[in-house]
Amino acid sequence: MALADFLADLDSLLTSANAAFAAAADSDSLEVARVEFLGAKSGRLKTVQQGLGKIDKPDKPAAGKKLNEVKKAITAAFEQAQQNLSAGGGEDAGDDGFDPTLPGRRARLGHIHPITQTIEQLKEIMGRLGFSVAEGPEVEDKWHNFDALNIPPIHPARSELDNFYLATAEKAAGEPMLLRSQTSTVQIRVMEKTPPPVRIISLGRVYRPDTADATHYPMFHQIEGLMVDRGVTMADLKSVLRLFASSFLGGDVHIRFRPSFFPFTEPSVEVDISWQGGWMEMGGAGMIDPNVLRAVGYDPDEVTGFAFGLGVERICMSRHQVTDIREFYRNDVRFLEQF
Repeated sequence: MALADFLADLDSLLTSANAAFAAAADSDSLEVARVEFLGAKSGRLKTVQQGLGKIDKPDKPAAGKKLNEVKKAITAAFEQAQQNLSAGGGEDAGDDGFDPTLPGRRARLGHIHPITQTIEQLKEIMGRLGFSVAEGPEVEDKWHNFDALNIPPIHPARSELDNFYLATAEKAAGEPMLLRSQTSTVQIRVMEKTPPPVRIISLGRVYRPDTADATHYPMFHQIEGLMVDRGVTMADLKSVLRLFASSFLGGDVHIRFRPSFFPFTEPSVEVDISWQGGWMEMGGAGMIDPNVLRAVGYDPDEVTGFAFGLGVERICMSRHQVTDIREFYRNDVRFLEQF
């Protein structure tokens, strides 16, 4: 075969391939064109390539070079046709069934997370009971997180195993900071600046290196309540907690106190609420220890007070019959859209 004829066949093949790929209106017709021109067994390029063996030896380098150029050009034309269809250039718009004449789809609107919903409801309930909302930092120093709360340096609650200490966050004196382990730090900050009477709640994230399970998580939310005035008693504490629980959960909710120990309250109790035929611990409470009152400049002979700290997640679980706290943080829309 003469070199000129072989080159002419390649030029004709390239022209035909470009026209076929450009005319393909959908992925099916494009695939038919691909098999016709680039098929491994019977494609037209394969047929023309077989003529290379009939070219005179001196002309084979030129013929082989042209063959490679045409093969690359046909392959590029096919890939460009694929891209055009995927970008909406074909009738089937890249096989995704897109019809540009149809009306657009509205973006699905989200809603408030169930924990945030619970926090807002708790603020409203406690506001009706005369408690205002106070806020404080999540990164704390040892004074507000431990010392002022009557937690001595040797207490195991200060252990590095039970707290998230921040090695890079230090005060001017070189004292290491930590992520607060309780919202009780806010009551200290409020009492340092506010003379009695005081009636506040603080809500926010707290951090403890707990192993995540159905009722524990290393980051969770607390509601801390504080009331300081003349003549405050445990009866006031129980009344507030019962009104709080019945307002949130509805009906005649049963709560119970179990004797316990906390460095910052005396006497101290664990607060349980009836749930799914049993009792679930909601948090701790008690009368403020006189040492805590003295630490903020209050006179324990003049005023008394109570404090309580409850887990917001557990309150939300009680309300909605959720059995695993981890569900709130898995970002599963199927779960979250129920609330």
